[in-house]
Amino acid sequence: MLLRAAGLIHTVEGQRLYSSDYARWQRWGPYLSERQWGTVREDYSEHGTAWDYFPHDHARMRAYRWGEDGLAGFADERLSWCFSVALWNGQDPILKERLFGLTNQQGNHGEDVKELYFYLDSTPTHSYMRMLYKYPQAAFPYQDLIDENGRRGTDLPEYEILDTGVFDDECYFDVQVEYAKHTPEDIVMRVTVENRAGQHASLDVLPQIWARNTWSWKTVSGKPSLTLVSSPQGEHVVAHCNRENSHEPLVVTAASKEGAHVEWLFCENDTNVQRLFGMDGAGPFKDGINDYVVHGQDDAIRRDAGTKAAARVHLELAAHGRAVITFRWRPISAPSEDTPLDIDRLFAQRIAEADAFYDALQHDIESADARLVQRQALAGLLWSKQYYQYDVNRWIEGDPLQPQPPASRQRGRNADWRHLCNADILSMPDKWEYPWYASWDLAFQAVAFALIDPMFAKKQMLLLVKDRYQHPNGQLPAYEWAFGDANPPVHAWAAWRVYEIDRSITGQADRDFLELIFHKLLLNFSWWVNRKDAEGHNIFQGGFLGLDNVGIFDRSSPLPTGGHIDQADGTAWMAAYALDLMRMALELAFANHVFVDIGVKFFEHFLYIAGAVSCDDGCDTGLWDSVDEFFYDKLKLPDGTSTPLRMRSIVGLIPLFAVRVLEERVHGGLPGLRDRLVWFLEHRPDLARLVSRWNEPGKGNSLLLSLLRGHRMKALLRRVLDESEFLSEHGVRALSRTHLDEPFVYRYNGCNFSVKYLPAESASRVFGGNSNWRGPVWMPVNYLLIESLYEFHRYYGDGFLVEYPSGSGNKLSLAQIADELARRVTTLFLLDRNNERPVMGAYPQLQADPRCRELVLFHEYFHGDNGRGVGASHQTGWTALVALMLQPRMMSPSGNVPVAGELEAVDALK
Repeated sequence: MLLRAAGLIHTVEGQRLYSSDYARWQRWGPYLSERQWGTVREDYSEHGTAWDYFPHDHARMRAYRWGEDGLAGFADERLSWCFSVALWNGQDPILKERLFGLTNQQGNHGEDVKELYFYLDSTPTHSYMRMLYKYPQAAFPYQDLIDENGRRGTDLPEYEILDTGVFDDECYFDVQVEYAKHTPEDIVMRVTVENRAGQHASLDVLPQIWARNTWSWKTVSGKPSLTLVSSPQGEHVVAHCNRENSHEPLVVTAASKEGAHVEWLFCENDTNVQRLFGMDGAGPFKDGINDYVVHGQDDAIRRDAGTKAAARVHLELAAHGRAVITFRWRPISAPSEDTPLDIDRLFAQRIAEADAFYDALQHDIESADARLVQRQALAGLLWSKQYYQYDVNRWIEGDPLQPQPPASRQRGRNADWRHLCNADILSMPDKWEYPWYASWDLAFQAVAFALIDPMFAKKQMLLLVKDRYQHPNGQLPAYEWAFGDANPPVHAWAAWRVYEIDRSITGQADRDFLELIFHKLLLNFSWWVNRKDAEGHNIFQGGFLGLDNVGIFDRSSPLPTGGHIDQADGTAWMAAYALDLMRMALELAFANHVFVDIGVKFFEHFLYIAGAVSCDDGCDTGLWDSVDEFFYDKLKLPDGTSTPLRMRSIVGLIPLFAVRVLEERVHGGLPGLRDRLVWFLEHRPDLARLVSRWNEPGKGNSLLLSLLRGHRMKALLRRVLDESEFLSEHGVRALSRTHLDEPFVYRYNGCNFSVKYLPAESASRVFGGNSNWRGPVWMPVNYLLIESLYEFHRYYGDGFLVEYPSGSGNKLSLAQIADELARRVTTLFLLDRNNERPVMGAYPQLQADPRCRELVLFHEYFHGDNGRGVGASHQTGWTALVALMLQPRMMSPSGNVPVAGELEAVDALK
């Protein structure tokens, strides 16, 4: 038990994770979004123009319906009370209360956050957290960023904040925000500001608290309140919830370590209807504190009470000077303190506990830089938790105290998902660019989470299959822009990996979790079979499948040619899905033999798919091209003709993912299983040939279930491991580089449809332009490819050698190649011989600053030639998988180590 032996559970933080107080420690966390504006949830427009209906310029003055946002935010698990930090440099036209970025229409490559911020640390219970925000001393260049990006086309790079010059000569503030929990409910925010410039600078820092607006939508029993109270010890604020909330009152205090004056300011978290809609209304409104600080409007605030409050501290900082401000909240019933809390000591203690937790996790990672990268990847994962609320039926029908939504909503976006009613803490792909869950992203995020908090990982997996998420027809929700899109069905794989990692940490097999999610995934598998297999031939269409612009057509829309595409990736995902459900069923069969029948069912279903997809040229269903030795999609036209789309992309590599080794201890250890398998294989010799040496003693008498036998696998790997095609210095590209000089072109009815190798940003606005699968390196598919090679190696062993790289004459085992691919991917983030990180290639100013070299961003995807980070800059969602790649033993699928108690169960059955 790798992690158990390392003592992870026995650290102070580990004990919190496995104690009865786990839920209390999780009640408060970084659950505030970084962008609530511009989301589908807040869009009540007639035509679904979410970015235009609620723009950034409205965010400071308009109450949100479904959530809240803030800078470096913290909140309880229902956002009853929200905390964040606001800043003002004396130059900006507005307070810096939230991160700024471009909308999808404004950015020349789609939406994009235009800020510099870094998630640096966090424990799983959020007992300690740390992030860094870099704030310019000159006026923030809002309009310059909008105008210049608007002038640029898709052929030019994005215009980033470092390009504007506002960070030149280090004329900015480093604002470090930390949180430490004295108890699960007694929490301190510490804001440390450093003037990086060589001259004096002033700054207003405003730690904030506010109540989420729940009273503007329906009648509630009472309204939350924040009230200023004076005492001999000084001023503090008492926060009272309304009667519907279980929170007891909180006491909120603020202090400056340097003794600067704290000025309390109050307003209401209500929409400024006067400014936005020209209506009469009683203030002060949500933007009252902004108007007072920036414009000096005394009547915009109150001094005694409201539903939003800020503790304003004005700082005068000498060159390279520092200042510290603290903001604390705790229950009013907490025992009075005989001596004031030693805040520095509290933070030192929580930091030491975090260090001990990660030391135990990383005990086998020798490189200090690799440990830093893994810890920041996991910190980003933890900082990207968010409270997500969306009741589609209520959103469509409207609220009692608000105008009726447009009638078009009844048949518009997500109208067939009225059952969906979410109100949970969820892992976000990126809390600014993607502040909504995406089902296949969430699967990968759960696997990464399992490394540090298996309980949270299991909860994430189970949320997706709850009745208020999963559609009654069995489909899983994709994402809020179109819940009905089809994401790759990776959830059985993810559930199994979470189960394995949890077992490796605790030594206990959580079969209750496995069985519960297994039953719900059966419904989802049936949905796929019934909806995505157009001709009933076990060849699947799938549609969008999360790969955005990978093909020549928009796969989520009707084809311009008519007909449909038989997808190599859609079919391979379903083959892998069948194998994962088989594996889950057979694991459950050790405790309940009735699952043997279900396991055999998925064994057979896999073989039906494998037989269809792998048949030789000339058959109606096969997707393997024996000339190119590659899997291609096949376009089926309305007249019944078909043609392969000979484009070499990640679509043709996904069949490698459909591989499982069925070991002797399973097929020979479960009563009746082997007999059932042998009977089927003897009666279907056409399919039996797809199971390697099923009737011969093999390595450990294992069976290999795969869409690829040895020859085809080697042929496909020749492409994968060819540096002129898929293999880059930093992982496997999503499109072969041969399409740089030879774009793939399909001609139909006088039109040319083409795909060219694009190593970074997309050259078109398909899917908004902010995502590109035509050349870059993507983390999730690299992860699955590496894991699949480990699985193949379990069957073939060290004697099965493949040339790596192709044409080099150097031959390695499949496990060694998997190790090498993992090494290449991790070099994206690690310091190279020039003391630079390839992922940070777009940040030369930070790369050149020795104090910034430990700052790492985890982008959505990466330049296919040089590794520069591209797309969402904080997608530590699935990019956090690098945390497992830095510990390859955690990636290699289990099977050689029996489950705790499994052999005893087998003996009992015998």
